[in-house]
Formats: sequence, C-alpha cells, structure tokens
Amino acid sequence: MRLATYNIEWFANLFDRKDNLVVDDSWSGRHNVTKAQQVEAIAKVLTALDADAILIVEAPNTGKTQNTIRALQKFAEAFALRTSHAVMGFANDTHQELALLYDPDALKVRHDPIAGNAAAPRFDEVFHIDLDIDATEDRVQFSKPPMELAVETRDGAHFRLIGAHLKSKAPHGAGSRDEAIRISIANRRKQLAQAVWLSRRVQGHIEADEKVILLGDLNDGPGLDEFENLFGRSSVEILLLTGLFDPNAARTDAAPSTARFARADGQYLEALLDYIMVSETLRARRPAWRIWHPFKDSGCLASPDLQQALLTASDHFPVTLDIDL
Repeated sequence: MRLATYNIEWFANLFDRKDNLVVDDSWSGRHNVTKAQQVEAIAKVLTALDADAILIVEAPNTGKTQNTIRALQKFAEAFALRTSHAVMGFANDTHQELALLYDPDALKVRHDPIAGNAAAPRFDEVFHIDLDIDATEDRVQFSKPPMELAVETRDGAHFRLIGAHLKSKAPHGAGSRDEAIRISIANRRKQLAQAVWLSRRVQGHIEADEKVILLGDLNDGPGLDEFENLFGRSSVEILLLTGLFDPNAARTDAAPSTARFARADGQYLEALLDYIMVSETLRARRPAWRIWHPFKDSGCLASPDLQQALLTASDHFPVTLDIDL
C-alpha cells in the first residue's frame, strides 16, 4: 500500500466556478507558471507517485458553486488517474481544503469525525486551553479542521487516517519588525494549541487500540525557528510524544526538506514541513518513507521530466509511505 501527502500550491486557481479545469496560458498562482503548465505538472507528479491514496493539502475550494470532491474527481478523470474517488472532511473558508484522492479498488474510505469531549473536542468545534499559563483559557479553532477518516483496505484491515494542515507561523500582514515578532509568537501559540488538540485525539485512537496514520503539512519541525525556545518544543515534537513516528522528524543529521521557497534575494529557503506519522503498531509493518525532492531523491534526479514537474507543480514536494497494511 502506498500513501502520500502533497501540498499543491494554488490548486484552487486551476478550476473555474463550476469546477472545470482551466488549461490555458493565463498565469496560475505560482510565479511565472501558466495554468496549463501547472496542470500538466501536477498530473505528471500524481501519475509518478502511483499512490493508493493521496492527501491533497490546499485542495480546490468548496463554496457556493464549487465542490472540492467534484473538482478532484474531474481532475482524476481528465488524466486517467487510478485515484478516481475523493473524500473530504469539514469545509473551510480559506479556499484551501483538505481532501483525499484514493483508488476505490484498494480502499474504502469515509469521513468519520468521532464525537469528542472537553479535553479533545471534534475538529470543527472549539478547544479550550491556557496557552500562556495566565489562568485564563484561550478559545482555539482550526481555520482548516483536520480530516478524520475511517479506512478499510481490500483485505479487510482497518485504520484511522487523519489529514492535517496546521496554522502557519509566518507573520503575514506585518508592517514592522515588532509587529512581525508579535504576530509570529501569536501564530506559534495557536499552532502549538492545535498540535496539543490533535495529539489528544490521536492518543484517544491509540488507547482504543486503533492503528493511526497522521499525515499532512504541519508547518513546523524541531529547531525550525528561534521562537521554539519560548515554548520548549515544536508542534511536531508534541505529536511524536503520542507514540507516532516519522523517521524524517527524528533525524538529527542533515535535515531533509519537503518545501522550497524563493526569497527576495533570489536564494531559496528549504524546510521540512510535510510528514506521514504512524502509530507504534504500524512500525512493524515494514514502512518505507520517501520524500520526492527534485534535487535530493535519486529517482527524481534520474528523471529530468519528473524533476521539472515537481518544481513547476508546487512549492512543496510529495512524501510517500509504502507499508504492508
């Protein structure tokens, strides 16, 4: 079984208001990339992944006239992808949905948001936590509620799959250095609260003796920025404390990366933001992780066409997990 997570930047821009693909020479949301070029690149990458299920982070929008599932299934049909079916969780207002494309011959999938409690409410509800130890509870909500799925394989095995896109720490809208610091700290506090909320839900599934796979863009990693020292640990470390495992998150040598962003000086910043974490019971199932980095993965380096498609399609690169389920 191959599972994947892939943050596709500005995917929503490639569909019109009726979810028809726009394949022309107008500009996409990506710098100096047309819609036709990005559509073709995404299709090449998804075909190369050949995954049984792919979490699409920043999936097409659901709104008054648009529908995420319809858009993704039209995309899959246009390029004869075997991941022909789609499922999503709670829609949000950001035009960046979470959805799963999957092969119906390999998996049965349904959105299954388990009713929570005050300590770990359902992902579309409100989480109360004292973020700064001031004896006052903060009210936290997900702008992009995680997607909680019940999955059954063709052979009858069951597992829980949770797709997540945690709060970005970037100080968007800051007008000064002081404001940027203030916004960055506030964003990190909210992101850590989301990680605590998510970890409690994961822990509940593990305690119920369920197999869990958490995947997506966590917008964080150990040692990623200077604000981590203010709070003691990263969001990723909070999730690993539940017993989840991803070897890329645990590495202490040269850090891998799953995203590549252009800076104002023309250089590139790379970061490890995308993960596929598995519960302890799944570590014995011969899991194998792969980051499809165009310059660091030997298979991608050997295929110039795929390498260019990865650079054109998104500022993130896919992560896959091959595992015997």
